[in-house]
Amino acid sequence: MIDILQAKPSHRSVWETLWRQNIVHFGAADMTDDVIETLWQRILNPDHPMQAWLALEKTGQTGPADDDVVGLAHIIVHPHTFSLRDVAYLEDFWVPDTQRGKGIGSQMIKALTIVAKQQDWGRLYWLTAGDNIAAQRLYDRLTDRVDAVLYKIDTA
Repeated sequence: MIDILQAKPSHRSVWETLWRQNIVHFGAADMTDDVIETLWQRILNPDHPMQAWLALEKTGQTGPADDDVVGLAHIIVHPHTFSLRDVAYLEDFWVPDTQRGKGIGSQMIKALTIVAKQQDWGRLYWLTAGDNIAAQRLYDRLTDRVDAVLYKIDTA
């Protein structure tokens, strides 16, 4: 059984395990411990717009230490210029290779959509790399694709 829930302080170790897998996969293995710690503090701060959501596979025991983390989502809730309702940007979305093909990604997106409706967010949205075909297959099953072009200026 998979539970999708917002990260709590007791989830630190399972969150960090999955986050470190994610950053290695996306070429950021040199992320420093202070950045990871600050990210975690932002996630836990109810006044900060960042949230972490975890997919936990129940192992039959009790408590997060007895669960296997099988998915991770970071969202940033922010105002929208065309509406009085906030919107949520899915910044990071990760299911380890060993867990893919089990429907975890779909369950997570559907759970976040329910949260978005409960919180009255006007939209849940995200970007994915043009060559991330596996992710696009999942997303295309869940929602319509938006034709857009991303521009960015790196300032660091």
